[in-house]
Amino acid sequence: MAGVRAGVVVVGSFNVDHVWRATRLARPGETLAGTYSTGPGGKGFNQAIAARRAGAEVRFVCALGDDAGGALARELAAADGIDLHAQASTAPTGTAGIYTDDAGRNSIVIGPGANAALDALFVEGQAHALAGAAVVLAQLESPRAAVLAALAQARRAGALAMLNPAPADAVVDAELLACCDLLTPNESEFAALLAAHGHAVIADEAVAALDDGALHALCRALLPRGTVVVTLGGAGCFVSHAEPTRFGDAAACARIQAHPARVVDTTGAGDAFNGALAAAIALQPQRGFGTQLRFASRYAAASTEAPGAALAMPRLRADA
Repeated sequence: MAGVRAGVVVVGSFNVDHVWRATRLARPGETLAGTYSTGPGGKGFNQAIAARRAGAEVRFVCALGDDAGGALARELAAADGIDLHAQASTAPTGTAGIYTDDAGRNSIVIGPGANAALDALFVEGQAHALAGAAVVLAQLESPRAAVLAALAQARRAGALAMLNPAPADAVVDAELLACCDLLTPNESEFAALLAAHGHAVIADEAVAALDDGALHALCRALLPRGTVVVTLGGAGCFVSHAEPTRFGDAAACARIQAHPARVVDTTGAGDAFNGALAAAIALQPQRGFGTQLRFASRYAAASTEAPGAALAMPRLRADA
């Protein structure tokens, strides 16, 4: 895919997922019988696959080990038509232990491996990969310096700088926030960001219950000059704009209902939403942001109807 002008560039992690399924999640000290499977994952790769299967041209910037996991990443990227730019690492390719239950809930433990080696110099050297991109999307399973470099490169290239501040325990400082045009936390991540930046202390489960005015004010305090989309699980999502006209919206804030789904496994649903939203923005910039969010919600819902992470991403085009 050399020379292709990508609509979406994703900078982030690739993991080999090890998944155990049981009727319920184990309690501390408890052993349960279940089933085991393995496959590709990592927030960055999940989002890259989602954006690609939603119809966008995608480049993925990551770090990989010289091992079977790295070979798997290259093979799967090629199979889906993703232009892969990987920094070589002596560390093993990243891994994740994922535990899921019959209700579709999950708990996850990450072994960063090569993901922790992705450095700012490598990302800065990918300026050619960002050329022509509409959206640059990063998460926080990669080092902070690499993420900051990606967002800064996006700004210089005239692309939309989009940050999914996940996982919730990642540190998101003021400099990272200042580089964001679009921030997409879930309830836990939003509550953690508010507390970390001295704005409010709110329980995760209380976020969705806030009225629109209060939620909008908190979003504006967190990211005064950008757009915030807070994903709210079964309650849908909430969007807060500093400049609604930039995204073709008339209102400064709005709620979007969740799309119904027959849930099998919620692993990767947030990544599905982010990748699909990036694709929708890149492919249909003339459409209103509400339309793009509804597509992302529908895409994320569809991703929960099959087990797995990256390979569960549906082929559902944003420009269809």
